[in-house]
Amino acid sequence: MSDDVELDYDYMMQQALRYLMRDVLELVADVGDAPGEHHFYIEFLTGAPDVSIPDFLREDYPERMTIVLQHQFEQLTVTETGFGVTLWFKGKESRLEIPYAAVTSFADPSVKFGLRFDSIEDDPVRSANSDDNAPEDDETETAATDNNDDSADAKDKDGADIVSLDAFRKK
Repeated sequence: MSDDVELDYDYMMQQALRYLMRDVLELVADVGDAPGEHHFYIEFLTGAPDVSIPDFLREDYPERMTIVLQHQFEQLTVTETGFGVTLWFKGKESRLEIPYAAVTSFADPSVKFGLRFDSIEDDPVRSANSDDNAPEDDETETAATDNNDDSADAKDKDGADIVSLDAFRKK
Protein backbone atom coordinates (compact mmCIF):
# COMPACT_ATOMS: atom_id res chain seq x y z
CA MET A 1 0.00 0.00 0.00
CA SER A 2 1.28 3.43 -0.89
CA ASP A 3 2.23 5.98 1.76
CA ASP A 4 0.02 8.49 -0.09
CA VAL A 5 -3.16 6.55 0.65
CA GLU A 6 -5.03 7.16 3.88
CA LEU A 7 -8.03 5.28 5.15
CA ASP A 8 -10.84 7.70 5.86
CA TYR A 9 -12.65 5.75 8.56
CA ASP A 10 -15.13 8.56 9.29
CA TYR A 11 -16.27 8.62 5.67
CA MET A 12 -16.39 4.83 5.49
CA MET A 13 -18.49 4.69 8.67
CA GLN A 14 -20.92 7.30 7.29
CA GLN A 15 -21.35 5.20 4.14
CA ALA A 16 -21.90 2.02 6.17
CA LEU A 17 -24.58 3.73 8.26
CA ARG A 18 -26.29 5.01 5.11
CA TYR A 19 -26.35 1.40 3.87
CA LEU A 20 -27.97 0.42 7.17
CA MET A 21 -30.68 3.03 6.55
CA ARG A 22 -31.09 1.70 3.00
CA ASP A 23 -31.47 -1.86 4.33
CA VAL A 24 -34.19 -0.75 6.76
CA LEU A 25 -36.05 1.08 3.99
CA GLU A 26 -35.74 -1.97 1.70
CA LEU A 27 -37.30 -4.13 4.39
CA VAL A 28 -40.17 -1.67 4.82
CA ALA A 29 -40.68 -1.52 1.04
CA ASP A 30 -40.75 -5.33 0.86
CA VAL A 31 -43.23 -5.64 3.75
CA GLY A 32 -45.32 -2.72 2.51
CA ASP A 33 -45.45 -0.96 5.88
CA ALA A 34 -43.27 -0.29 8.89
CA PRO A 35 -43.39 -3.46 11.02
CA GLY A 36 -44.94 -3.32 14.49
CA GLU A 37 -44.56 0.04 16.17
CA HIS A 38 -41.55 1.05 14.08
CA HIS A 39 -41.68 4.44 12.40
CA PHE A 40 -38.97 6.61 10.95
CA TYR A 41 -38.03 10.26 11.06
CA ILE A 42 -35.84 11.14 8.09
CA GLU A 43 -34.35 14.63 7.84
CA PHE A 44 -32.78 15.74 4.58
CA LEU A 45 -31.40 18.84 2.87
CA THR A 46 -34.06 20.02 0.42
CA GLY A 47 -31.57 21.89 -1.76
CA ALA A 48 -29.08 19.04 -2.03
CA PRO A 49 -28.19 17.71 -5.48
CA ASP A 50 -30.70 15.22 -6.93
CA VAL A 51 -33.40 15.90 -4.31
CA SER A 52 -36.76 16.00 -6.08
CA ILE A 53 -39.69 17.46 -4.14
CA PRO A 54 -42.66 19.57 -5.23
CA ASP A 55 -42.01 23.31 -5.50
CA PHE A 56 -44.52 24.17 -2.74
CA LEU A 57 -42.57 21.99 -0.30
CA ARG A 58 -39.25 23.52 -1.34
CA GLU A 59 -40.77 26.96 -0.68
CA ASP A 60 -42.03 25.90 2.76
CA TYR A 61 -38.80 24.05 3.60
CA PRO A 62 -35.96 25.81 1.74
CA GLU A 63 -33.15 24.18 3.73
CA ARG A 64 -34.23 21.05 5.60
CA MET A 65 -37.26 18.89 5.92
CA THR A 66 -38.16 15.99 8.17
CA ILE A 67 -40.59 13.36 6.94
CA VAL A 68 -42.20 10.64 8.99
CA LEU A 69 -42.75 7.19 7.55
CA GLN A 70 -45.33 5.47 9.69
CA HIS A 71 -48.78 4.55 8.38
CA GLN A 72 -49.69 6.93 5.59
CA PHE A 73 -47.13 6.56 2.85
CA GLU A 74 -47.17 4.77 -0.48
CA GLN A 75 -44.91 3.66 -3.28
CA LEU A 76 -41.72 3.43 -1.24
CA THR A 77 -38.96 2.61 -3.71
CA VAL A 78 -35.39 1.98 -2.66
CA THR A 79 -32.31 2.05 -4.90
CA GLU A 80 -28.57 1.96 -4.36
CA THR A 81 -28.36 5.76 -4.32
CA GLY A 82 -31.60 6.89 -2.69
CA PHE A 83 -35.29 6.33 -2.05
CA GLY A 84 -38.61 7.67 -3.22
CA VAL A 85 -41.89 7.86 -1.37
CA THR A 86 -45.36 9.29 -1.88
CA LEU A 87 -46.74 11.33 1.06
CA TRP A 88 -49.60 13.78 1.53
CA PHE A 89 -49.16 17.39 2.59
CA LYS A 90 -52.25 19.51 3.22
CA GLY A 91 -54.28 16.84 1.46
CA LYS A 92 -52.08 16.98 -1.65
CA GLU A 93 -50.31 13.85 -2.89
CA SER A 94 -46.57 14.49 -3.28
CA ARG A 95 -43.75 12.34 -4.61
CA LEU A 96 -40.35 12.83 -3.00
CA GLU A 97 -37.08 11.41 -4.35
CA ILE A 98 -34.21 11.67 -1.87
CA PRO A 99 -30.61 10.53 -2.36
CA TYR A 100 -28.98 9.04 0.73
CA ALA A 101 -26.25 11.69 0.51
CA ALA A 102 -28.89 14.37 1.26
CA VAL A 103 -30.08 12.65 4.47
CA THR A 104 -28.79 14.31 7.64
CA SER A 105 -30.56 12.12 10.20
CA PHE A 106 -32.55 8.92 10.50
CA ALA A 107 -34.37 7.82 13.64
CA ASP A 108 -36.72 5.10 14.81
CA PRO A 109 -38.13 6.47 18.07
CA SER A 110 -39.98 3.22 18.80
CA VAL A 111 -36.66 1.59 19.71
CA LYS A 112 -34.74 4.76 20.62
CA PHE A 113 -32.44 4.42 17.62
CA GLY A 114 -31.01 7.39 15.76
CA LEU A 115 -28.26 8.27 13.33
CA ARG A 116 -26.85 11.68 12.42
CA PHE A 117 -24.95 11.95 9.16
CA ASP A 118 -22.30 14.43 8.11
CA SER A 119 -23.57 16.94 5.59
CA ILE A 120 -22.90 16.32 1.93
CA GLU A 121 -20.34 19.12 1.96
CA ASP A 122 -18.23 16.88 4.21
CA ASP A 123 -18.50 13.98 1.74
CA PRO A 124 -15.28 14.08 -0.32
CA VAL A 125 -16.83 12.25 -3.29
CA ARG A 126 -19.91 14.52 -3.43
CA SER A 127 -17.89 17.66 -2.76
CA ALA A 128 -15.62 16.95 -5.70
CA ASN A 129 -18.60 16.39 -8.01
CA SER A 130 -21.05 19.04 -6.81
CA ASP A 131 -21.38 22.71 -7.63
CA ASP A 132 -21.44 25.62 -5.19
CA ASN A 133 -25.27 25.54 -4.95
CA ALA A 134 -25.40 23.02 -2.13
CA PRO A 135 -26.98 24.42 1.04
CA GLU A 136 -24.89 25.22 4.05
CA ASP A 137 -25.29 23.02 7.11
CA ASP A 138 -26.84 25.15 9.83
CA GLU A 139 -29.07 24.67 12.83
CA THR A 140 -32.32 25.60 11.05
CA GLU A 141 -34.71 22.66 11.14
CA THR A 142 -38.27 22.20 9.98
CA ALA A 143 -40.52 19.18 9.94
CA ALA A 144 -43.40 17.75 8.01
CA THR A 145 -45.42 14.62 8.57
CA ASP A 146 -47.19 12.23 6.30
CA ASN A 147 -50.44 12.85 8.15
CA ASN A 148 -53.59 13.87 6.29
CA ASP A 149 -54.87 15.64 9.42
CA ASP A 150 -55.22 19.38 8.67
CA SER A 151 -54.34 20.24 12.27
CA ALA A 152 -51.00 18.52 11.86
CA ASP A 153 -50.39 20.43 8.62
CA ALA A 154 -51.12 23.71 10.40
CA LYS A 155 -48.82 22.72 13.20
CA ASP A 156 -46.06 21.96 10.68
CA LYS A 157 -46.40 25.33 8.98
CA ASP A 158 -46.61 27.28 12.24
CA GLY A 159 -43.66 25.55 13.85
CA ALA A 160 -43.42 21.79 14.10
CA ASP A 161 -42.21 19.84 17.06
CA ILE A 162 -38.63 18.91 16.30
CA VAL A 163 -37.38 15.64 17.70
CA SER A 164 -33.83 15.87 18.94
CA LEU A 165 -32.00 12.69 18.05
CA ASP A 166 -29.84 13.14 21.14
CA ALA A 167 -32.86 11.97 23.14
CA PHE A 168 -32.67 8.61 21.37
CA ARG A 169 -28.94 8.04 21.65
CA LYS A 170 -27.56 5.78 24.35
CA LYS A 171 -25.28 7.64 26.68
